[in-house]
Amino acid sequence: MHNIFLTWLTSDWAASLDTAAQAATAVAAKPGSFESIRDWAKAADRITLLTLGSMILCSLAAVTVAIERTLSLWNLADASRRLAEQVRRALYRGAIADARTACQRSKSPLADVMLIGFERLGRGSHEALQAAVERERQRMVLSLRGPLWVLGTIGATTPFLGLFGTVIGIMGAFRKIGESNQAGIQIVGPYIAEALIATAVGIGIAVVALLVFNYFQSRLARMSIELRLMIEEFLEELTEAESKDSPPDPARERKTDGGKENAAVTKDAGEEAA
Repeated sequence: MHNIFLTWLTSDWAASLDTAAQAATAVAAKPGSFESIRDWAKAADRITLLTLGSMILCSLAAVTVAIERTLSLWNLADASRRLAEQVRRALYRGAIADARTACQRSKSPLADVMLIGFERLGRGSHEALQAAVERERQRMVLSLRGPLWVLGTIGATTPFLGLFGTVIGIMGAFRKIGESNQAGIQIVGPYIAEALIATAVGIGIAVVALLVFNYFQSRLARMSIELRLMIEEFLEELTEAESKDSPPDPARERKTDGGKENAAVTKDAGEEAA
């Protein structure tokens, strides 16, 4: 019984393969089918072509954004470390002017944040200085993200575009069945193939776009933490350099000396009354 079942299964599988091969040969021999991309484009549905064209444009946009962000973030961390080291050395010497000049000459986004600190130095409290620098740091982080939202949008929408092309292809297959009153692979094969092509292209573009998006997200998160630590160290060093560089306030000293003299007079008067 087992051998009979295996013989039947083998013969049925061979017959199925033979039928599929004959159908593929008929489809390939059909004029305007899949002999070339040009012939396929002529035979494809317009909505399917529009869907594929939209996904190709999305892939080009994703590649453009990836290249633009790569060039923008190229050596950003190294340039920021070099600037932070130059500023730290200058502030350690108490040379605030030299540290500010180094920021003005640098093209790193970190230089703009430090320049805000130099501009706010001595114009208010230490809390106001920290708040101004923190606001500029957040602006810098937002500018570093740039058009990354495009990659996330492409990764989320292209699978649905591919699914839309799949639905259109299946609808075309059913329409062709109704027109010819036949349901063979020769009739529905090209339309099902169009549907599968749209699905494959949409998923492929989405996977690549999301991989690139997650890579930049991780890199920017790590870079944001590193830049925040650099800025916190800069604020501490700037405050210490200001305290070393600022001369004593004569008015405050006179006020202090006057307070001491008044205290001494009050003490002497108390002793005389006693």
